[in-house]
Amino acid sequence: MLTLAAVGRSAVSVVIWVWVGLAVLTYLGVNVTPVVASAGVVGVALGFGAQSLVKDFLSGIFMLIEDQYGVGDTIDVGDVVGTVEDVSLRLTTLRDIHGTQWFARNGEILRIGNFSQDYAVALINIPIALDENASDAINAVTDAVNAAAQEPAINDVLLDSPTVDGVNSIGLDHMLIRARVTTLPDQQWYVTRELTARILTALQQNNIDTPYPEGIAASRRASD
Repeated sequence: MLTLAAVGRSAVSVVIWVWVGLAVLTYLGVNVTPVVASAGVVGVALGFGAQSLVKDFLSGIFMLIEDQYGVGDTIDVGDVVGTVEDVSLRLTTLRDIHGTQWFARNGEILRIGNFSQDYAVALINIPIALDENASDAINAVTDAVNAAAQEPAINDVLLDSPTVDGVNSIGLDHMLIRARVTTLPDQQWYVTRELTARILTALQQNNIDTPYPEGIAASRRASD
């Protein structure tokens, strides 16, 4: 609705200014008939130089019809990820996480990823040192995310129960355990932060190590 209002204001503004301009000319005694008649000729001449503008407007119209995104949505347009602050038929205005305001021409937006539609997924990858017991690590992570999911502030934004996929991959110095949960739109980052903190605490309480940088690991082995 906010998007429709923003685009509507843009279109109405153009119509009003054109009407006001013609009304002022008429009031001043200027015959506007030739002006209106010549608009078609001028339009053809300008058309060759306004193809990008037409492309922007058409893209804005299709964006609106297809409900690709709206004001308040967090989107990825390729070069920028940010929250939509304003939408017109020609431009989409974004604000990124650093507070920078970006103006993207609708015709130049080739792909859109919308983080704010339907649902989102919080995905947490937890590196565990290779010399740790995988089952113990998986159990600690599972207990941590399940306990966190019972907290009202977190539970209110979840759409299902957390899942721990187990060992997802193995690197030179670590195994990677993955946990995930479906959340309300735009809540995946909050849930990721909260679950990561709970998982880290659980690993520390169970004396389960995350991988050390090579130099530190060598010193640690020597001290052991």
